[in-house]
Amino acid sequence: MQHHRRKHTTLAATAALAVVGVLGACSSDGGASSDEATGDAPGGTYTWWDPYPQHEGSSDWEGRVQQCGEQAGVTIERTAYDTTALTNQALLAAQEGTSPDVILLDNPAVSTLADTGMLTTVHEFGLDTSAIDANLLDAGVLEGDAYGIPIGANTLSLYYNAEILSDAGVDPASITDWDSLTSALAQVDEAGHRGITFAGIGTEEGSFQFLPWFWGSGADLTDLASPEAVEALELWKGWLDEGYAPNSVINNSQNTVWEEFLTGDFAFAENGTWQVNSAAEAEFETGIVQLPGKDGGVAPAPTGGEFIVAPVQSDTARYDVTRQIVECMTTPEGFVETANTFAYYIPPTAEGQEQLTAENADLEPWVEAVQNAKGRTSDNLGTDYPKISEALWTAVQNALSGAATPAEALEAAQANAEAATS
Repeated sequence: MQHHRRKHTTLAATAALAVVGVLGACSSDGGASSDEATGDAPGGTYTWWDPYPQHEGSSDWEGRVQQCGEQAGVTIERTAYDTTALTNQALLAAQEGTSPDVILLDNPAVSTLADTGMLTTVHEFGLDTSAIDANLLDAGVLEGDAYGIPIGANTLSLYYNAEILSDAGVDPASITDWDSLTSALAQVDEAGHRGITFAGIGTEEGSFQFLPWFWGSGADLTDLASPEAVEALELWKGWLDEGYAPNSVINNSQNTVWEEFLTGDFAFAENGTWQVNSAAEAEFETGIVQLPGKDGGVAPAPTGGEFIVAPVQSDTARYDVTRQIVECMTTPEGFVETANTFAYYIPPTAEGQEQLTAENADLEPWVEAVQNAKGRTSDNLGTDYPKISEALWTAVQNALSGAATPAEALEAAQANAEAATS
């Protein structure tokens, strides 16, 4: 178990699924086409798109990007879009033949872009991905081909308020499966505190937060109505019925969950790596335990984080420099530098993880969580994942609101998913 007292570090974190934000560009309003950018030799301009409009031209992140351009002997023209807008802009640019040289893309969108034929494969670039953790690389694999490299990963765990657990007589080390967690919630409730908060909102964030319980039951996204899946949804619904979780979870985003936790009223909150600094600066002592599987062990939580991908260019002479830029971002040292810039991305290689935890031992539980995490588009779901996810978050909404039983809600979800993906 890790406990954190107040400490001051720089917070530059990005929530894996935050689609709120200002749609805008940090540098220019679009990428240059192959014809506009000065082509095939160092000294030219290479275009880069990413989903970080909050990191402006003077930010550490901008410096990190420009450093990789300088090493390749070129200037990088960086444009930032909101996460959802970035995918749409990338698809539009591919149709118009104006794709940027490099895109950093939220991992579930990699399959969407790869399916159109607009991305090069890692193999075509001659990049070595053998050191990348397979569970993280898999999020960018479609039909056996890898279309990008994760620059790092974040995921979910269970934050706790150490003072509430102490008052309720709960040892966080005792929380190892669903039964022990529910027992802890009962003790917290009996001691007069509030139990757990999470994001059950009817968006991708709701699916993101439900998946550790869904996968932790042994359920599979190809069968949303399995008995295991029903057990997972009954767990959440049971917590609401007992008063261990507030009704607000139905509309909670991950940001709202965190605001609720920081009030000091809740014993537990499901949230991500990106809240590490905020947790350290809370007005109470915090810690984390791994999200438990139904019968023990660490539940697979979904991976968040971006992949670096290279769109197809008509001027293939550009690829040599593009490869140098990608390699700069994906060396062991590069992964750690990105992790530190973003406070906190966990590097996707064992070597990078070891370097990071040597610098900051408090991140060791997050490395464990990432090692147990799973890509949402893994199991070769690819472009089917968003349709399945929408059916799943709709089921969660219907069950938590009482509009349907968990079994009924998931039966409908499976029918909807099958219709949408057939």
